[in-house]
Amino acid sequence: MSYGIEANNLRVTYGNFVAVADTSLAVGPGETFGIVGESGSGKSTVLRALCGLAPVARGTVRLVAGSTVDNSHEAPPLPGSKTFRRLVQMVFQDPYGSLHPRQTVDRILAEPLAIHGIGDAERRIQQALDEVGLGSGYRFRYPHQLSGGQRQRIAIARALILEPQILLLDEPTSSLDASVQAEVLNLLEDLRQRRVLTFIMVSHDLAVVTHMCERLMVMQRGETVELVSSSDLAGSRVSHDYTRRLMEASIGFRRARAA
Repeated sequence: MSYGIEANNLRVTYGNFVAVADTSLAVGPGETFGIVGESGSGKSTVLRALCGLAPVARGTVRLVAGSTVDNSHEAPPLPGSKTFRRLVQMVFQDPYGSLHPRQTVDRILAEPLAIHGIGDAERRIQQALDEVGLGSGYRFRYPHQLSGGQRQRIAIARALILEPQILLLDEPTSSLDASVQAEVLNLLEDLRQRRVLTFIMVSHDLAVVTHMCERLMVMQRGETVELVSSSDLAGSRVSHDYTRRLMEASIGFRRARAA
């Protein structure tokens, strides 16, 4: 079964501070969806709320079932359930901080299998490493023995090892060198196509999101400014001044970096 995900009137608060204000989104099975905005706009908090890592003060999150091979009519698993947590996995921004420094790659990949009671760990660990382009030689290394790109591949493998349907990608390449960014993005797109995954990607880089995603949500101060297709964004066919300013800032940054 394939799944998409929906959030309706999602609100996240920390004390009196409203991090996300009544935001809604609907991402279909197999779709790639982007969330963009300046730092502090609430885009990463939306991802954390979708997978249960941020406190939801109001609103709902639910999985949406797509087509099935056996035409099963099982109800999608509920948020907070073990099945939901297995199907919705997150890849964090910082590959240096998201892996336990005192655990080997083997232990890092074995842990989610043990938590979810999934057997056949030997085969699954090797398969996960192969899928992200790392061989068995990396299995007993520690994170400090890996490059940034290799660490992020391990983080992706850790998410994939549970065979999720939805990957939440929080700036997955922002801390990597430009050449490594391209490699990781190509890996993610290949995995998405082979596994028919649903992606929600947060990024400050409009070029990356436009390349990877079919539709985008623009956020400012915890609120949705507009929804736009990647083709419309690429063609500057946007309706909100804030989106235009983001585009101008992104173009200016790329020109300054190239100079």
